[in-house]
Amino acid sequence: MNDGKSKSPSGDLGANILDKIVLRKKEEIAAAKALVSVQDLENSLHFNRTPYSFKEFLLAEDRTGIIAEFKRRSPSKGLINGIADVAEVTQAYNAAGASALSVLTDVDFFGGKTDDILAARAANQIPILRKDFMIDEYQILEAKAWGADIILLIASILTPQQINDFGKFAKGLGLNVLLEVHNLEELERSICPNLDAIGVNNRNLTDFTVDIQTSFGLVNKIPDEFLKISESAISNPQTIKELKAAGFNGFLIGENFMKTDNPGVAIKEFVAQI
Repeated sequence: MNDGKSKSPSGDLGANILDKIVLRKKEEIAAAKALVSVQDLENSLHFNRTPYSFKEFLLAEDRTGIIAEFKRRSPSKGLINGIADVAEVTQAYNAAGASALSVLTDVDFFGGKTDDILAARAANQIPILRKDFMIDEYQILEAKAWGADIILLIASILTPQQINDFGKFAKGLGLNVLLEVHNLEELERSICPNLDAIGVNNRNLTDFTVDIQTSFGLVNKIPDEFLKISESAISNPQTIKELKAAGFNGFLIGENFMKTDNPGVAIKEFVAQI
């Protein structure tokens, strides 16, 4: 049994990958700030649009609660799908009843880009989550400027003070805030009023293993005033039924659809079985 203290190579890789991502993110943000001023962001096309309500779409009767993700690659799996068209795939997700779209914007580790979120926004009238490693208010302004409706705050890379401050800043812009936690300790230190939803990531970021029991173990610890989301390790429609019964409102699914030749068909077939 793993006591969580083993120094396996994969364990080291995981701890390092998060550190690497955050270090790289700091460089990216510095470069972006030099290139695009805050004023430029505030003058951009989408900055003054009113974001969609995450809650409204997540709980809508004609929607599935699925947050369907567009993801080209990941550090643990490498290339997942190098040919999918973001507008085409996200429209198919929307048509299949997705409650929201998740679009990766991290370049180096996930193969995302700004144009992906802009293309998804142009093609859809449902909430979009900017999926990235948010460590600076500037990124929240970017998310707003690019037409996102939801930002992700990852508890494992932020202090409770940052979570509170970033949440407040995002809410001031009209954005919805999803906090991601991996365990009870992160949940308990990160809860603050400036959140809309709390997501339980079933992936262990130190060794990339997934365990759906993480969600079942934490669902009743999340205060009921927040939307409850289960993330990762969802590949079976039956799992969604069980998560719903346990009290989850939303289900973030990425790889399961993206690893197929046609993610749009994959989500349609999946939804038909829920």
